[in-house]
Amino acid sequence: MEEKQMRQLITYSRRIALFALILLTLGVFARNTETVHAASSSKDVLRVGMEANYPPYNWTQQNDANGAVPIDGSDEFANGYDVQTAKIIGKKLGRKVVVVKTVWDGLLPSLTSGKIDLIIAGMSPTPERRKSIDFSLPYRRTKMIAVVNKDGKFADATSVNDFKNAKFTAQLATFHYDLINQLKGTIKEPAMKDFSAMRVALQAGTIDGYVAEDAEGISITKVNPNVKIVDLSGKGGFKVDPSEVQTAIGVKKGNPLLQKVNQIVADISPAQQEKMITKAVLDQPESAAKGNWFLNIWKQYGGMLLRGTGMTLFISLIATIIGFVIGLLIGIARTIPRPTTRGKRWALNVLNWVLSVYIEIFRGTPMMVQAAVFYYGIAQIFGLNLERTFAAIVIVSINTGAYLAEVVRGGIISTPTGQFEAASALGMTHFQRMRKIILPQAIRNSLPSITNEFIVNIKDTSVLSIISVSELFFTGSTIAGQNFQFFQTYLTISLIYLVLTFTITRIFRVIEKRLEGPTNYNLMANQLQVTTPTLEDN
Repeated sequence: MEEKQMRQLITYSRRIALFALILLTLGVFARNTETVHAASSSKDVLRVGMEANYPPYNWTQQNDANGAVPIDGSDEFANGYDVQTAKIIGKKLGRKVVVVKTVWDGLLPSLTSGKIDLIIAGMSPTPERRKSIDFSLPYRRTKMIAVVNKDGKFADATSVNDFKNAKFTAQLATFHYDLINQLKGTIKEPAMKDFSAMRVALQAGTIDGYVAEDAEGISITKVNPNVKIVDLSGKGGFKVDPSEVQTAIGVKKGNPLLQKVNQIVADISPAQQEKMITKAVLDQPESAAKGNWFLNIWKQYGGMLLRGTGMTLFISLIATIIGFVIGLLIGIARTIPRPTTRGKRWALNVLNWVLSVYIEIFRGTPMMVQAAVFYYGIAQIFGLNLERTFAAIVIVSINTGAYLAEVVRGGIISTPTGQFEAASALGMTHFQRMRKIILPQAIRNSLPSITNEFIVNIKDTSVLSIISVSELFFTGSTIAGQNFQFFQTYLTISLIYLVLTFTITRIFRVIEKRLEGPTNYNLMANQLQVTTPTLEDN
């Protein structure tokens, strides 16, 4: 590589590193501001976990209207029946309620790892869940229903025997899904992540119905006149354990807070509960306004989309840069020539074995599993409560490093052997050869793969919702759960992802082109062609 190209590569690397440092500093400052604020009053804060995407129990909104409370780590607010119940408990305890928004699968590990104090999310105290956590007295009793299309062939169903050949589903990790077995002759579809997904599937016709609680029926019939609710709580309906049709508050096992919560819940009368659920139904977000759906989404939720996009870009950029550094170091280490002494050979073999194990583990397991194990596992085993954005960057960086280590190693070993031999003949050490001759070429040759990994990271940040990171996809799911324009919302998110990946691809292609240099490096031949006289000249 020419000296000019080497300087260009160094210049681009410095610019990208500086940009990443600025983003990291701003991000850490912003997150530290929130963390310090929470830490300064941790004894006065009641951290309540919920999806904030299950109206009328809980939902996300952009202001504090109707008594909403702030969501931890964002500028958004949560409201609903669960939130108002949490506020009653917080007031009696003298603690300010802060909602920790997470996906349903993340609620139990958040509680057991100490990330939250309570789960108030319309959760039923089933025997399986009681093995992991404690539950309070019920703060609401529910009825089980089936949600079907109003004009569908199962709209006239009245009992569990009227759904033959119907395609049914329910929410993942709930007893609702097991109740489908009682619907005679139904086709049991795979469980879905949340009610937003089930509403989309019902509207699209990929399912004929889904099992839910009466609160979901109250919510969806308010915003969608094309559905019908089949009450399956009485004669001819589901046979359920009484504990399964209750909603209770989850508390970590052995936490003395349970006794206080029970005393407070016992004082909430059934009449007050009914009044609260009625108000929650009235306050829940309306479906999107009529008109241009694209403009309406950006007008109502543009701030949320931009924050989600910023978080996605921030995490993916920082993690890609850190992962590249990790991969570069591992690539250099794994190409060290075999030492002549036994001790050094043994040490190098151990190092290569450790690095190989690291690469195989992080390339062979899903990033979602890695995030859950790292974020919740460290809290449970070591008692370390990591900030979620920091944990996300660590996970994506380590995962990226495992992939780029092989990319860099491939770039190194693809360099012609003669260059290694020539450098060795000049007396260069392994690291001198790498720094001055091999790495500049290997990095340039690996740039397309590094670009691809950056793009993959942008898309893969969607799995970080398992540790409550409000990236673009998690934000979009929340919006779809509020405006009930599922196709339009997810199409908008897709366009944002496309803009991000397209822009990044073009930027890196410009960098690649600048690093390619002139098409003809045979300068001596060009000079001879110009200066050597021909016979005609003579």
